[in-house]
Amino acid sequence: MALVSDKLQMQHLAWRAGFGEPLPLILSWTDQRRKQTVHHVLNGPKKQSLIPVEVISATELPDYKKVKDMSAEERKQVRKMNTQGVKELNLAWLQTMISSEHPLREKMALFWHGHFACRTQNVIYNQQLLQVVRENALGNFGDLLSAVSKTPAMLQFLNNQQNRKQHPNENFAREVMELFTMGRGNYTEQDVKEAARAFTGWGFDGDGQFVFRERVHDDGEKTVLGKTGRFNGDDMLKILLEHRQTARYITGKIYRYFVDDVQLDEDRLATLSDKFYQSGYDIAGLMKEIFMSDWFYDTQHVGSRIKPPVELLVGMRRAIPMEFEREETMLLFEGLLGQVLFYPPNVAGWPGGRSWIDSSSLMFRLRLPQVILYSQELNARPKEITPEMGEGARYKMTLELNESLRKLYARRVNARINWQPYLDAFKDIPRERLADEIAGALLMKNANANKSLLDKYADASSRENYIKTVTIDVMSTPEYQLC
Repeated sequence: MALVSDKLQMQHLAWRAGFGEPLPLILSWTDQRRKQTVHHVLNGPKKQSLIPVEVISATELPDYKKVKDMSAEERKQVRKMNTQGVKELNLAWLQTMISSEHPLREKMALFWHGHFACRTQNVIYNQQLLQVVRENALGNFGDLLSAVSKTPAMLQFLNNQQNRKQHPNENFAREVMELFTMGRGNYTEQDVKEAARAFTGWGFDGDGQFVFRERVHDDGEKTVLGKTGRFNGDDMLKILLEHRQTARYITGKIYRYFVDDVQLDEDRLATLSDKFYQSGYDIAGLMKEIFMSDWFYDTQHVGSRIKPPVELLVGMRRAIPMEFEREETMLLFEGLLGQVLFYPPNVAGWPGGRSWIDSSSLMFRLRLPQVILYSQELNARPKEITPEMGEGARYKMTLELNESLRKLYARRVNARINWQPYLDAFKDIPRERLADEIAGALLMKNANANKSLLDKYADASSRENYIKTVTIDVMSTPEYQLC
């Protein structure tokens, strides 16, 4: 095992447990024990309450119980309100990630947002699901699973509103087993059919509240994963949590996201998943186990992960404070890079890893710092968000989002950059060491700066301009795409 330097260890922790941190904070972490830093990362500021990310209240939208009685024009207006609302929710959550003093909570929420992938055209349902995920992001996985499974967003998306004892619908049960808990290949088709019967009756009312409709619930005996009884949905989730494969599957996904998405150490995974299971699915406990381990800071894990688009964007804005004249520009960036919040490509979420990079997205990634920090014209076209088969009203919503992103094409990116906090971080660094220190603060891989090359393209007219231009050049390298 070969550990990186203490400073690089803290930069690694800052990126994996958040979206990067400024140099002064990294240096302060380096001067304290790892246990103290990890405790701060896990718990955030003392007495900080969770502020909901909300853009609209239920009273501002039409009564969904009366949608069937609306005219075509009225339904069109409702759809537009929802489409705009989801875009605003996207931007509001991004801003929360950028400004959060507890970035690990938002990073974990982003992970669960992909794990519990869901598309809904209803902005209120999206808000509810996001709040559930953020509240339970570092809590108990069993509580998170139960709360997510009872949201109208998920029940609607996976068709459990139509799951009745006379005609069981298997969609919800299948995805709960395959994607949320055990993983494919660890249950039979008969298990899915029996589990679907257990979830009959789970639904939501016109106000978007979970309801158990006893009259359409199949109260008969079921046999699932070797257990027999008159199970309901809550019983089904308990059975899945009692199965050790669930702990192993969730631990594996967390390991790939936070540690290494290429090589999975089977012995390490077995140890972590056993502890996770024995803790009763304590998510914060699992993350502490990972962040406190020496192997987490091994050279093979540092700078080995491609930054997902949202993390790349949030990390840049946390490093250098900025405001856009049109915040909708962030939606265009998401579209160009291939990760639009609340629009996962399918029920399995974003695949991640090397899938983030193709020829077009890599070129835009390398241009992004210059586009933003030099306020250049953006002449790249966003990738189309593919509507899901059978989306119904969601199909039109997806097409409308694609159209709104296209309208941002070829517009100048006007950003107001607040360079001062970033410049202050380097105020005590001698001029001859600036290039090395800037590269060392921004890069996790190959952090030794090619000083002669950076000097060649830097604006040396003043210390301030030198720091700015070297920073933009370093952010425009392939190495900056890694964390």
